[in-house]
Amino acid sequence: MELSERELLEAIRRVLSGAGPEVRVGVGDDAAVLAPTAGELVLTTDALVEDVHFVRGPTGARDLGHKAIVVNVSDIAAMGASPRAAVCALTLSPDVEAAWVMELFGGMREACEEYALWLVGGDLSGGREVSIAVTVTGEVAPGRAVLRSGARPSDRIVVTGELGGSAAGLRLSQLHSMPSAPQLALVHRHLRPTARVGEGGVLARHATAMMDVSDGLAIDLSRLIGASGVGARLTLDDVPVAEGATIEDALGGGEDYELLATVPEATNVEALRLELKESFGVAVTEVGDIVEGAALTAILGDGTERILEPTGWDHFR
Repeated sequence: MELSERELLEAIRRVLSGAGPEVRVGVGDDAAVLAPTAGELVLTTDALVEDVHFVRGPTGARDLGHKAIVVNVSDIAAMGASPRAAVCALTLSPDVEAAWVMELFGGMREACEEYALWLVGGDLSGGREVSIAVTVTGEVAPGRAVLRSGARPSDRIVVTGELGGSAAGLRLSQLHSMPSAPQLALVHRHLRPTARVGEGGVLARHATAMMDVSDGLAIDLSRLIGASGVGARLTLDDVPVAEGATIEDALGGGEDYELLATVPEATNVEALRLELKESFGVAVTEVGDIVEGAALTAILGDGTERILEPTGWDHFR
């Protein structure tokens, strides 16, 4: 690193200059100060660790910074909340150049502008590998946060968008050949995921439970039904698989950051689908239902059923 810590912090402060009126104290002091709101505070954190979540060479710093914010905003959206502010604790290995750090924070700023939140502070440290730990705050109307634990038998299971695109994009990004235009779209899904904030607000008006699909549909649905104390049936032919991806990518690939929700049986899913399509250009698809018990069952194309193993990303397997 050719800059001192003080010089690097000053450069980062310039990249992040400017904040909304709700930010009373931003980057540069011991802590940030935000104006209080009438809503409830929602808080989430996530870390991207070098050689676990990304490889620094093939992954551009700007894309990585953008993604570090978005994966946290997705958790806020999954609660039916709106993002508000972010802080970042960044660990840098000795070979990292200042230009790479500036690009990283440039990507973070882009994501913050896209989702109407402010990056208001953080921490810098040295270490053996790069680690980007982001914390995002959000707000939701009192008592309106949507949890994983509210699903009930006869609820219908819905997901936004398409699944499996990020896993397929990661695979394509590791090839040495030049991707085609459709393949580039999949690579973009992996590098620049979308947090479904507006869609989460709409689903929250109906949902009994909700979470984002960060580790794969199978494992995330198993977590939702585990928290709710129920079982689920998943119709595999109804799962919306991204073009160029496979059903295995959708079930176990992860990093799609679409929303998985359960809604009461009486919900007009067609009206919900139309609202999300007209407002956000995003599909919502019914993929199964909640049942008594604790099992996650897959319904195959011929109508037969089998227990679905909750495969997906697990840091400790």
